[in-house]
Amino acid sequence: MSRITGAVRVGGVVGQPVNHSLSPVIHNAWLEAGGIDGAYVAFAPKDADGFAALVAAGRAGLIAGVNVTAPFKEQAFASADKVSKAAKLVSSANILAFHDGQVLADSSDGAGVLYALAEQAPALSLNSAHVVMLGAGGASRAAAGVLLQGGARLSILNRTRQRAADLAADLGAGVSVAEDEGVLETADLVINALSVPPQIDLSRLKIQAVVMDMTYRPLVTPFLQAARDRGLTIVDGLAMLIGQAGAGFEAIYGQKPPVMDMRSVLMAHLGEAQ
Repeated sequence: MSRITGAVRVGGVVGQPVNHSLSPVIHNAWLEAGGIDGAYVAFAPKDADGFAALVAAGRAGLIAGVNVTAPFKEQAFASADKVSKAAKLVSSANILAFHDGQVLADSSDGAGVLYALAEQAPALSLNSAHVVMLGAGGASRAAAGVLLQGGARLSILNRTRQRAADLAADLGAGVSVAEDEGVLETADLVINALSVPPQIDLSRLKIQAVVMDMTYRPLVTPFLQAARDRGLTIVDGLAMLIGQAGAGFEAIYGQKPPVMDMRSVLMAHLGEAQ
């Protein structure tokens, strides 16, 4: 059981809207499992001024740290005194930790991708792997950084070619813009970083390919179901969410999450079958 004393560390998730967030479920389960003197709540500031007030509370020592979601990730980045390499890559932050009046910003999106792949596609080696990224937005950028660090080469397939070209130029060596769906034929990993179901022909993929979707509602998206029907290895967004959360928990509470079956906790919360 978690315990609350006068030394409690308060963390939370901040967004607008935020009532759908699974972060309180995740973090409070970890706090309880570890018997940690902490609490984790949801903050929903109505605007940028409200978010700035929350950051000021952190500087004043009232909050230990927060996970940040839309629409405040860019403001979180701009409010920081120190910024991690991962956050600099995406020019946004989904973690703010407060220490002695200082604001430290980080991004765990990339860490979430690596965690999910290790958990659900352990046979995949990123070294020299060909990854096709669907989309060229912020989610794509966050994933791309860690994939490139892992030795992968990346092709960006996006409806608006110029956005893909801009992202490729920012990321540098190892990244190219895909001409068309023909790029799928040599893909070892395909990641959907779009907010809508992609309309691509999965029959082009080799049977050893891995397909990942960053979305977790529904858990098995139509995109993942189509890949599963082909017998491909699939990686869902829930695994990525858990991986992201671990980094946030450590930043806020100063320790790694206790070992537990968080996936089962979330599946029960969501009412999903295992």
